[in-house]
Amino acid sequence: MRAAVSTAYGPPEVLQVGEVPDPVPGPGQILVRNRASTVAAALVAARSGTPWFARLAFGLRRPGYPVLGGEVAGDVVATGPGVSRFVVGDRVVGLTAMGAGAHAELVLLREDGAVEPIPDGLTDVDAAVLAAGPLTALPFLTVHARVRAGQSVLVLGASGCVGTAAVQIAVHAGADVTAVSGPRGLDLVRELGAAEVVDRTVGDLPSSGERYDVVFDVAGASSYHRCRQLLTSDGVYLTTVPSLPILWRNLWTGRRTHGRRGVVAFTGLRPVEQQLDTLRTALELGRTGALLPVVDAAYPLDKVADAHRHVEDAHKAGTVVVLID
Repeated sequence: MRAAVSTAYGPPEVLQVGEVPDPVPGPGQILVRNRASTVAAALVAARSGTPWFARLAFGLRRPGYPVLGGEVAGDVVATGPGVSRFVVGDRVVGLTAMGAGAHAELVLLREDGAVEPIPDGLTDVDAAVLAAGPLTALPFLTVHARVRAGQSVLVLGASGCVGTAAVQIAVHAGADVTAVSGPRGLDLVRELGAAEVVDRTVGDLPSSGERYDVVFDVAGASSYHRCRQLLTSDGVYLTTVPSLPILWRNLWTGRRTHGRRGVVAFTGLRPVEQQLDTLRTALELGRTGALLPVVDAAYPLDKVADAHRHVEDAHKAGTVVVLID
């Protein structure tokens, strides 16, 4: 089979598409003919080995997972001994362990892992996108912030993979959303339900004096220190990017029930049961139309390096997709 392989950290050019042995399903495993996956900021970090904390997860000196990619969407072509939940021909979407292995034509998934049937009406690309950004945005907003109707939510980096999901999830919960985006994404986030939009080239934070119950910094572009003035007295600042200040703030305030809080979470390290529950929620929201899978660009597997460059460009309006087959 063909796969995108990187054996060293570095620029997009380290990714080389070539032939690797076909995997064979073992007990409790299914083999999926992969059709679509995605590239997001976390995957760029895994490829480049920067920032420094990426290497704690993916390998200190060299990549521990030469084939990257966290989402698999396609059809089951073989099953291992003991598999009863899926049969050959089923359309499924699933998550790989440690966000690795999905940028390949054939991918092994555990039957008891974070894998679900693709609902009727959703394409493979739809399913892959719904298994990407929403799997981060949902736990941040529904678990750590407990977003509810009537609250005010500020999303920084609102037009990217996680940001477009965050805007829609907060709107679906009944919150009043302000979205900060680059010029290319302003119309998009407005269409997704943001009540107010801010062009980050004019100012990366709102200057209206309004206070927010939740500030979700999806790309770690700001900090708790800078955003604290924007929070209500019981507001929470959320970020996906760890740093020493936010790790300390998370330890100090993360479990508070009152007062301003700063929270960083590692959604990809949650137990499989929680990831599966979130995946089911995302797919159901997608099936009903409450969560639209927004695609910025799609690249064939042979052009996966270009997909990484596109994500690094930081002027996205949705999710960058890799078409595997």
